[in-house]
Amino acid sequence: MPWIADLVLLSALWGGSFLLMRLGALEFGALGTAFLRVFLAALMLLGLLAARRELHLLRSHWRPSLFVGVINSGIPFVLFSFAVLSIPTGLTAILNATAPIWGALVAAVWLRERLAAPRAAGLLIGVVGVAVLSWDKVAGNQGAAAWAVLAVLAATLFYGISASFTKRYLPGVPPLATAAGSQLGATLGLALPAAFTMPPLVGAGAPGLRAWAAVIALAALCTALAYVLFFRIIQRAGPQRALTVTFLVPLFGVLYGALLLDERLDARALGGAAIILAGTALAVGVVKWPRRREAAPVGR
Repeated sequence: MPWIADLVLLSALWGGSFLLMRLGALEFGALGTAFLRVFLAALMLLGLLAARRELHLLRSHWRPSLFVGVINSGIPFVLFSFAVLSIPTGLTAILNATAPIWGALVAAVWLRERLAAPRAAGLLIGVVGVAVLSWDKVAGNQGAAAWAVLAVLAATLFYGISASFTKRYLPGVPPLATAAGSQLGATLGLALPAAFTMPPLVGAGAPGLRAWAAVIALAALCTALAYVLFFRIIQRAGPQRALTVTFLVPLFGVLYGALLLDERLDARALGGAAIILAGTALAVGVVKWPRRREAAPVGR
């Protein structure tokens, strides 16, 4: 099954995005890091579309493609870049696993998708996991840490909204065209605010080579290449199996934070992570709700 190698690589790339966002945001700021990420990724994806002679696919759905870029990339990337400045990257990666839970909830409210008992139970379990993981920071009013947790949850909520928006307004559009259009939309949405907040790119006070390397890697590996891998997994194995990347990303995020930033997660964080992943697995259908066996008819 060649898609498994793609899945592991994709998880490693997305798990590393939190570390790279931190390195970039320390010097470019949250807005600058997010803008450079989507701008460079847009150039790469549009170049790929041009090489495949598929740029025309953007024209027929350019409005919803640009809008979904703002809510699926622009705003979430800013919120994540802000969050990793105040909380561990491993914790951010774990909270990111709530995205499918939000997706199921938004789809139930907006698209009127039936929320079966297993999915409802998964949502509830996921909420409990978030509470266990972040209650001490939010309820304890730990300043920047509390805002960072709320920023991550807001980012994952935007992911859930964008998933339903894409399903409703971009059906049948090739994934690569949607990805390229969305990164272009995110670039346009962030250009003006980033212009007022980014540091000078050259001269005194300019970000160093490490920050530049981080944002380039974010764009090339964690955005452009990651999208290609994700779409290829969907084609080879289907969307349900592609969603299992959600369970591997936190593992890589925690691993990178421990090895490269000397981050450590306590028992509360690990317990909350386990609860969130269990709830997500139930909400997206990776783990099936046990069904009661019907009794066999008498006389058979």
